Amino acid sequence: MTLDPGAGANRAPARPNKNFHHIGSFEPELGGYLEEVTLAYETWGELDDAGENAVLVAHALTGDSHCSGGPSEAYKRGGWWDAMVGPGRSVNTDEYFVVCSNVLGGCSGSTGPASVAHETGYPYGMRFPVITIRDIVRTQKRLLDDLGVRKIEVVLGGSIGGQQALEWAVEYPDFVEKSVVIAANGALGPLGLGMSEIGRRAIMADPFWRGGDYYGEEKGPETGLAIARMAGMLTYQSAPGQWERFGREPASRPALYEEFGGRFEIESYLHYQGQDLAGRFDANSYLYLTRAMDIYDVGFGYASQEEAYERVDAEMLFVGISSDWLFPATEVRASAEKAKGAGAEAYYEEMESLNGHDAFLKDWDELRAAVEPFLDK
Repeated sequence: MTLDPGAGANRAPARPNKNFHHIGSFEPELGGYLEEVTLAYETWGELDDAGENAVLVAHALTGDSHCSGGPSEAYKRGGWWDAMVGPGRSVNTDEYFVVCSNVLGGCSGSTGPASVAHETGYPYGMRFPVITIRDIVRTQKRLLDDLGVRKIEVVLGGSIGGQQALEWAVEYPDFVEKSVVIAANGALGPLGLGMSEIGRRAIMADPFWRGGDYYGEEKGPETGLAIARMAGMLTYQSAPGQWERFGREPASRPALYEEFGGRFEIESYLHYQGQDLAGRFDANSYLYLTRAMDIYDVGFGYASQEEAYERVDAEMLFVGISSDWLFPATEVRASAEKAKGAGAEAYYEEMESLNGHDAFLKDWDELRAAVEPFLDK
């Protein structure tokens, strides 16, 4: 273990408890080569002598390694899954050694497009190779190996984190005891693919994107990234939930953009969400991670998805959300049934919520009710 970000890492602001580990060179499955990969990660709890009490928490699209901890000066909102991960909680850090790493391609300390390429001395930008969910999982495996982990008790996550949890069960069947796939399935549908592409094109149409080479410039593609975030936020919510929260109420927040015939509260909310992400996330990472999410197919490299599921030895729990239209509950359930039909010990639970895809980051009681019985059995 090392606390030095090291060459080739995207140097995030120093924050407590964050570690940076070099895993060496890496060849992504779709081609390309990374001479040195660094992963930022955090841990909670203690690894037992056998190295078999580990839990891996996989973050969502714009998340990071800080899944647990209360609000602090460094983390104003605290850990993004603090209600689930901690002493005595669903993922009990008194019992488990919990690891959460920022993904390959990210921008919170792990090697990504903003990282400096050894061969050029400049940030990769769009010369960074296209990465997949399988690449992300394979780099996580190297990290866990180096930490002395010999088996994962549970791997769990939502959205792109759920895709990782699923891929872990397929890629490393002898290493995973349980996999919890939340608000995700074996392959994203066309609606999600289309919304992702709208976001990417908003970034690439921003004149300050500069073909991905905006690092070191006075201005980058913040406007394009903000618009991408606004489009994405709509996929994370449901129509009934938006009526309940926003309705057609006029905006109550100060304007961030020039007024055009007034503003509704939903517009103002999206403006603030877009500006917030543009201030903390790298636009190129957004391109790469949404593409990884889009092209994921659990059956890639196998004759079929069924053949991929036949590899699974872990117990699996798929959790759908009733109002999710990014990963509809019916499609999550269908993945569970396909896995079960292929011989996997797979179960399905559904969260009733108006919060749409985002429910796994908001509705803690419902999430605990869906997940805890599976974790405890």
